[in-house]
Amino acid sequence: MFTRVLWRGRSFHGVLFGLGLAAIAARRAEETGTGEDGGQRRRKGPGAYSRAVERSREHLRRVKDEVGSPGIVVGVSIDGEAVWTEGLGFADVENRVLCTADSVMRVASISKSFTMAALAKLWEEGKLDLDAPVQKYVPEFPEKEFEGEKVTITTRLLVSHMSGIRHYEKDIQKIRNKLANKSLELGSPAGQKHVTDKTKPYTEQEREVKSKDNKEQNLKVSRKCNVQEPEEFYIKKKYDTVIDSLDLFKNDPLVFKPGTQFLYSTHAWTLLSAIVERASEQKFLDYMLNMFRTLGMKNTVPEEHEPIIYNRARYYSFNHKKRLVNSPYVDNSCKWAGGGFLSTINDLLLFGNVLLYSYQTQDAPHLLPGYLKPETISMMWSQVPNTEMSWDKDGKYAMGWGTVERKQEYGQCKYQRHYVSHTGGAVGASSVILILPEEEIPTKMKNQSVIPPKGIVVTIIANMQGTGLNSTALKIALEFEKEKSA
Repeated sequence: MFTRVLWRGRSFHGVLFGLGLAAIAARRAEETGTGEDGGQRRRKGPGAYSRAVERSREHLRRVKDEVGSPGIVVGVSIDGEAVWTEGLGFADVENRVLCTADSVMRVASISKSFTMAALAKLWEEGKLDLDAPVQKYVPEFPEKEFEGEKVTITTRLLVSHMSGIRHYEKDIQKIRNKLANKSLELGSPAGQKHVTDKTKPYTEQEREVKSKDNKEQNLKVSRKCNVQEPEEFYIKKKYDTVIDSLDLFKNDPLVFKPGTQFLYSTHAWTLLSAIVERASEQKFLDYMLNMFRTLGMKNTVPEEHEPIIYNRARYYSFNHKKRLVNSPYVDNSCKWAGGGFLSTINDLLLFGNVLLYSYQTQDAPHLLPGYLKPETISMMWSQVPNTEMSWDKDGKYAMGWGTVERKQEYGQCKYQRHYVSHTGGAVGASSVILILPEEEIPTKMKNQSVIPPKGIVVTIIANMQGTGLNSTALKIALEFEKEKSA
């Protein structure tokens, strides 16, 4: 009897040993891509990027300390899989609630990239003509003239900030002078062309007077927070419909002739939300929420004051005494499309990978189709002439995204990677989403072993106003790319 028990014990340990070997083999097969579905792609688990995580975390801490942000959240995905998500600091300082990957924050102008996906889908479905006058869809928006000439604004011009519609600043003359001065500094013929008696640049003395006036005006709005922004940045009025919110700017003169210059404009995207409504025959927010549901973005919602939104962060800025304060209340119903959504880093990673997958599925019948067609993504991410990418001077604006193209002028010198991104800045919040497609991807993905998305997506959200995050996101992306190829 004793012998039988001993034999069973040895047999039991033998089984455990065998199972252990099998588990190790399975794990190695998963990491090296040699399992049953092997040959598809080589994968690394999140643990393989520990050095990249450590270096990126240290860099993020430095940025957080430099700008004084109470909280900051980061997410990184490689080839469609999240390998690092983390929150640093506080989502709510007063109640000592820590930031986590589930923290819900304002994504600000990343909302423009969301809206661009909706517009692109409507265009693919034949419901939207990008080159038709906007009045075809929104007759409530008046036809415009510039210097006595009748001009046309189209959806294509709106999504690239070339419509001539102003941003938050209401002083049209001030904007024209600023653009003219900028063009002259760059030596652009456009600057010379637009400098007339009506729009001549300010003299040094006039500039000082204007600067003093503007500071006094902005101080009334931002006395409680140390950020100089136009009054419309802090709108508290609630608009019932996107058509109602057009009243903010629809009767104002254009800053320039549409198509001739670039002026970043969130109001232009409010007009785009009305176009989405009419083209889709749905309310803008209903259409966007249906799109988020289709994409699997469960925690992305319009920012409304009344609903209970779990894990919603609070927002902060510094007052004139450099003390941390709660940011003033604002209502985003005037700018849903351009800056009105809340989200999480996991949802943003998912959104980035949806577009990256769509971008890389050309001629790949063995794969499910992307949400958008590859040629649509290519159109969206193609640089538009005469535009600017304010968060990276090496790039230009495209359609709802900023794009930097691959470039190297001299051997052993700066090598410029191709990537797309969009930043956001709102009251008490800053954000970025950056997509770095893998470079060595075959144009045609007929080979079963190549499975998109291939590349890196980085997203960062902070609950502090005026924090530039694009360069940080790019450094993190390149850090993980280096680790991936090691």
